[in-house]
Amino acid sequence: MEGEQDNNTGISGEPRVSHENKLRTILKEIKKQLYLAAPLIMVHFLNFAIELISIMFVGHVSVLTLSGVSMAISFTSVTGIGLVMGIASTLETLCGQSYGAGQHQMLGIHTQRAMLVLTILCVPISIVWANTKSILILFGQDHEISTEAGRYAKLIIPYLFASSVLQCQTRFLQTQNIGVPMMLSSGVATTLHAALCWALVFKAGLGSTGAALSNCISYWVNVLILALYIKFSSRCSETWTGFSLEAFHNIPSFLKLAILSSIMVCLEMWSFELMVLLGGRLPNPNVNTASTIWMIPLGLSGAISTRVSNELGAGNPWPARLAVRVVLVATIIEGILVATLMILLRNVWGHVYSNDVQVVRHVGLMLPILAASNFLDGLQGVLSGIVRGCKKQKMGAFINLGSYYVVGVPSAIVLAFVLHLETKGLWFGIICAFVVQVLSLMIITLRIDWEKEANITTGRVNNSGQTSTERS
Repeated sequence: MEGEQDNNTGISGEPRVSHENKLRTILKEIKKQLYLAAPLIMVHFLNFAIELISIMFVGHVSVLTLSGVSMAISFTSVTGIGLVMGIASTLETLCGQSYGAGQHQMLGIHTQRAMLVLTILCVPISIVWANTKSILILFGQDHEISTEAGRYAKLIIPYLFASSVLQCQTRFLQTQNIGVPMMLSSGVATTLHAALCWALVFKAGLGSTGAALSNCISYWVNVLILALYIKFSSRCSETWTGFSLEAFHNIPSFLKLAILSSIMVCLEMWSFELMVLLGGRLPNPNVNTASTIWMIPLGLSGAISTRVSNELGAGNPWPARLAVRVVLVATIIEGILVATLMILLRNVWGHVYSNDVQVVRHVGLMLPILAASNFLDGLQGVLSGIVRGCKKQKMGAFINLGSYYVVGVPSAIVLAFVLHLETKGLWFGIICAFVVQVLSLMIITLRIDWEKEANITTGRVNNSGQTSTERS
């Protein structure tokens, strides 16, 4: 009878289970997320370490070389890497939902389609990178630093193509809950990169050229290792069946979602790069200590995106909802622990960078602010992963636009330069953006009708799989 509640379900329609079974289900979900998140955290950290190692080695060459490479990394992140990451993140939705729905052959097709689109996109990006020197000089940057940055950007163009393929491979494996091979592959690439940097930068005396060559080689080695794993591993035998002409179909549909995913990533990345540029105009620029710490919520973000997309694709609304609850609690606990540690170490951490009293005092004043920023950034990262898993990138793009460019950046400029709060003002502006972003994404998450979402997802994915089969 309509309106009558099934004895086996709660008021919200969620299945009733005993407390013992509920605890067992929660523990099982925690294990699933840890099994995927832990390797992803290491993958992100190791990939970040490649960039960090390059900067460390060239920093011992000369101040000019360090400045040029740092500017090149910032420029290439804004003009290319963000776009690549955004488009590749589309696979978290498409491959994740297809895998959950049992449409295993579609994972290879989606991945090949993404590789095709990204390879084409890399051509105009390469042209921009090849003209880095002229572009930087046009925007009033120092001629010598721009020259060094331009040389480095040209040399890492092969890395752009490798990164595009690697981002797709990572999502392809991630959405199948395969994390350890990626971690091992990244470990080999990072170790190789350190050895090559030592040999080419120091022993061969190639400076930034050696760092760039090391970067390209290590990334292509990573791509090759994962390609061999995907080709020969039994775990990928159903999802990668060789190259298919089906990858050339439905590209406009893929681009529609890819553009929204890319906007989500780029709007956030560009705002941070803008903060870096604004920070450089201040008398006491902030040292960013939170980059490494953020690899933890970044891994959790990838894990929850996979869990949500898998469960929705399989038509399981309540496991998807449980996964969201588990990851939010885990993120809040992690954020509180890290923030507490940062605050407790605020008067000690500055000695890592310098023994200068002013630097130590400045870091001590900034760490509580960075702790709050890291806590909110971790939450928004995980909530963004939920949005990707549910294929709600359009909402995410609008939220990021409003959070960073309507609230965050204007607030940072006013606080830093009008109210003269300097570095603190920039970070308070970022925190304002995070608050708006977290609240908006949280409202979307709380309002999701998981049963309806699962029905929509399974219908869409199954239709897509049937169309693919008919074409075959």
